[in-house]
This record gives sequence, C-alpha cells and structure tokens, in this order.
Amino acid sequence: MAKGVLCVLSGFSGSGKGTIMKEVVNRYDYALSVSATTRKPREGEQEGVSYFFLTTDEFKSMIAENGFIEWAQYVGNYYGTPRAYVEEKLSAGKDVILEIEPQGAMQVKEQYPDAVLIFVLPPSGEELYRRLTGRGTETEEVIRSRMKRASEEAAYIDQYDYVVINDDLGESVEAVHAIIRSARERRSAHAEATERICSEIKIMVP
Repeated sequence: MAKGVLCVLSGFSGSGKGTIMKEVVNRYDYALSVSATTRKPREGEQEGVSYFFLTTDEFKSMIAENGFIEWAQYVGNYYGTPRAYVEEKLSAGKDVILEIEPQGAMQVKEQYPDAVLIFVLPPSGEELYRRLTGRGTETEEVIRSRMKRASEEAAYIDQYDYVVINDDLGESVEAVHAIIRSARERRSAHAEATERICSEIKIMVP
C-alpha cells in the first residue's frame, strides 16, 4: 500500500486557511491532524477538535519527548503537530492535512521531503486587515502584531510548492483538493511502476 500524502496548509492569520481546511476535510476523505497550542480557546473551539489546549509546561514536556513533528512559537504562544497520529494515518495510506505556520512547515519538509506545501494568500493587504478586525476578538495591538508577522512570513512563500489566493472560498477549496489529488495520483503511479520494475528485475536474476 502506498503511503498517504502529507499536505501542509499555511497562510497569514486572517487569510482563511482554517476555513479552507475545514471545508476540504468536510467535502473529501482527508485526515485532519489536530494541533496542540498553549493559547486560550476562542469561543466555540473544542478540546481535541479545534486544538489540544496545553499549558506551557505540558507543551515543553512533549518537545523534550520528541512528541511533535514540528513546533513553533507564534505571537507569544506555542503551536505544534503531535507525531503519533500523523504517522499512523500516513502508514495506513490516508492523506493528511496539517494547518501550520511557515516555521513548522520548513521543519516538516526536512522530515518529509515529499510533503506538499500550500500557502494561502488573501486577495489584498487591505482585505487581510479587514478580516482580522472583523473577528472582533482581538485588540488593536494584537492585530498590529499579526500584520507584522504576516510581513515576516512572506519571506517563506518562495519555499512553498503552491500558492492559493483565497478570494472565493469554493474555488480555493477545489484548488487545494486538486493539488492533493494530483500528488496522490503521481505517488500511486510511481508505487505501481516501482513494484513492477523490481519484480521484473527479480525474475531476471539467475
């Protein structure tokens, strides 16, 4: 059985990457890796569904035990991807989507060179600011911090395999699905060809 495709979805805070990811998982048969974080839950977020909400000490203990595929600190909080779930799903041939920051995405690429990295952009800088302020959950200071962070994260975009501009949610969801499906088809074709060639060589050996 061919291993599943590991897809990393990143983007500026407010780009809509979380909404895209949820829609892709709802519409298609992908496994969603739930991240761990030390930030406080927002209204409506559920433990083990939105995130695993950990204390800073709990998070650091998992780092020490190599319990994360990747982890990063972002705007004063820690975020990380628990290793066990991802490894289990990939080995079972399931495609897995991770929603993580660029720092973490680079860590994933080092460990999984075949991972597909997608960066989600807003249609414009003005639209990004409007989306952040429209949440109504964060102070102006935090919003400025997120905009500054977006400017810093832009330096990573060239290291991603694909960019999706999230102007229309439906189109963005289909674009992400098409990218993962294409990677899956290439991997399956390679796996079949590899098995065939190796079998032919084995028969030819005296």
